[in-house]
Amino acid sequence: MRLKLFITGLVQGVGFRPFVYRLAKELGLKGYVLNSETGVIVEVEGDDSRLKEFLLRIQNEKPPASRIFSLEYKFLEPAGYTDFEIKKSKKSGELKVSVLPDLATCEECLKELFDPNNRRFRYPFINCTNCGPRFTIILSLPYDRPNTTMRKFKMCPECYREYTDPSDRRFHAQPNACPVCGPHVELYTEKGKVAEGDEALKLVVDMLKQGKILSVKGLGGFHLICDATNEETVKELRRRKRREEKPFAVMFRDINQVREYAEVSELEEIALSSVETPIVILDRKNGTDLAPSVSPDTDTVGAFLPYTPLHHLILRDFGKPIVATSCNLTDEPMVVENSEAVSLIGELTDGALVHNRDIARRCDDSVVTVMAGKVVPIRRSRGYAPLPVLLPFSLKRSVLALGVHMKCTVAVAKDEKVYLSQHIGDVDNLKAEEFFKETVEDFLRLFDVEPEVVVCDRHPGYFSTKFGEKLFGERLRKVYHHHAHVISVMAENEILPGEKVIGLAFDGTGYGADGTIWGGEVLVADYLCFDRVFHLLPFKLPGGDRAVKEPYRVAVSLLEELGVNPDTVLGTDKKKILFVREMVRKGVNSPLSSSMGRLFDAVSAILGLKEVVSYHAQGAIVLEQVAGKSGFEGSYRFEVLDDGNIDWRPVIEEILRDKSKLSVSDIAMKFHNAVVNLCLTVADRVREEKGINTVAMSGGVFQNRILVEKLLPSFVERGFKPLIHQIVPPNDGGISLGQAVYGGLC
Repeated sequence: MRLKLFITGLVQGVGFRPFVYRLAKELGLKGYVLNSETGVIVEVEGDDSRLKEFLLRIQNEKPPASRIFSLEYKFLEPAGYTDFEIKKSKKSGELKVSVLPDLATCEECLKELFDPNNRRFRYPFINCTNCGPRFTIILSLPYDRPNTTMRKFKMCPECYREYTDPSDRRFHAQPNACPVCGPHVELYTEKGKVAEGDEALKLVVDMLKQGKILSVKGLGGFHLICDATNEETVKELRRRKRREEKPFAVMFRDINQVREYAEVSELEEIALSSVETPIVILDRKNGTDLAPSVSPDTDTVGAFLPYTPLHHLILRDFGKPIVATSCNLTDEPMVVENSEAVSLIGELTDGALVHNRDIARRCDDSVVTVMAGKVVPIRRSRGYAPLPVLLPFSLKRSVLALGVHMKCTVAVAKDEKVYLSQHIGDVDNLKAEEFFKETVEDFLRLFDVEPEVVVCDRHPGYFSTKFGEKLFGERLRKVYHHHAHVISVMAENEILPGEKVIGLAFDGTGYGADGTIWGGEVLVADYLCFDRVFHLLPFKLPGGDRAVKEPYRVAVSLLEELGVNPDTVLGTDKKKILFVREMVRKGVNSPLSSSMGRLFDAVSAILGLKEVVSYHAQGAIVLEQVAGKSGFEGSYRFEVLDDGNIDWRPVIEEILRDKSKLSVSDIAMKFHNAVVNLCLTVADRVREEKGINTVAMSGGVFQNRILVEKLLPSFVERGFKPLIHQIVPPNDGGISLGQAVYGGLC
């Protein structure tokens, strides 16, 4: 009897073929296994009982990094195979295989890395079938060495022996290499090339000890690194990178060192130590030697662990934590080319540690936070991209989703899978636009998708919208920003088509159906349509986008609405305030907005926390930090009006009265409690009227830990089914998922 299997999923680059080979040999079966564009194809011949055991064990004993999405099989007449072999990959049919993300260095490779008797001792590119680069080296599928950036490195006899030995951990490990035949590192300074190999690594450590700033080539681009305990160096990094206050990520030697600097819960430790190794936002401990300028206006630290052998070597030798942030000027894509990194010496860095393994595509580090007992992504990129989001239904057509403007990702979707790209970022300069276009072309080619529908945001000014209009004509569909937010959280929580939810879409900016700027929306929605049932009472945004960077402008607008002189509340220069007041009064460049994110900004400004910000949502982040120091149970009162408006004016009036009575922390917490109570109130109202019991929360405001940790149990207590993000970010980085599902169903 012959058994033929067609397996799709995360089955390439994870040691799946070697696993199948060893299992077949153990059971005495004959046949073959090969990679194809659809996944893995297996044929085995033998006794009926052995074939059934083989089928069962394939599913139960598959490699830990693999995921089977579908396993189809059929029994056929014997073909007369005489042995079992791994055949050359087959290129035919429709592409269904999933590309694996980059995998952090495994424990076995780490042991070899630091074993003086191992031939790969201190080799920065050690890997095996269980770890190493995948997404950032793949040029095309199937996943074989000739289709990766490792194709220019010919394996030495010893590496080739490992690669062809079924009993070896590196059997068919495509990036397999060693110091004899693989990539190597070189260090450049203003003097030119000064060292290579292990000598270069030792010089890097010496330079770190001297307070120098270096660029280091990683998996998906270059990091800027420096001593995270050296305040002057961290300040200098901020000056060079033009990044005033936004927190830097810090890489720690191991989990024990993380615990010296931050509070680490069980879930946070799991996230830190996972194969994805994201940056995890932790509560920082007091009294450590971490430089204050690492995160100057928060009590948190974005911590992560080394995920490549190169990182492990530097951290082990240096001993202290290092800042490890993207090598770029603020708002530009990260550097990936050696020549560009070297060209930045003297301007941005004091040296560049490069290597000669090319990067196939940029991929920034992922960021997560733990709230309400769940891991919530803030940026889904390295380690996760391009894993698909699996839907509980099949889409009607293939889709390309173009994302939005800020924190942009794109997506391609087909059948029941949506593949989200790595983090692209804010598409607001020429380099970012080029990165956006590269990613669109890359994903369409990599996943072999010719989209029947292309979806973009309805904002007419977004680059992604203009790009869609220019290239895709009649195939283009547009979806409203906040509807896409709600669809994204529905999709990842496996809501079925036709089911309606109460959508709470709270963020900073999104183009609304009435042409105003939305952001404090309560929608009744399914995958295809929505009704806007409640929203924040609109207010003017003097200066439009300028108000995002200067929240005092929003505060002036709200205070003017209340008839309060802003001079008596704000510390901003009176001439500036007068200018903004005139804009508000005359309606000059002051679009209407219902944004909850801007309301958070305004409260932060009114409390004297952040009247001007240096990075997006800084005012709201600082407001949350301050509120977290209070245990106040009181609340302000939003008034939910019969016409659907949510009146914020009582809240601001009460805050102004409390400024002379309560601490800033208590006022901040009362404001957070008011938002929580508002969410509960509007959900109650909608359920009473529409009979809907599911509440879907999306938008950047729901990155706020206080809100989520208060809302989830409160909704459950009231008999609601609350949904939050756990696969894609609640911010605009998750919108491409919503767009893709909309396009595939419309």
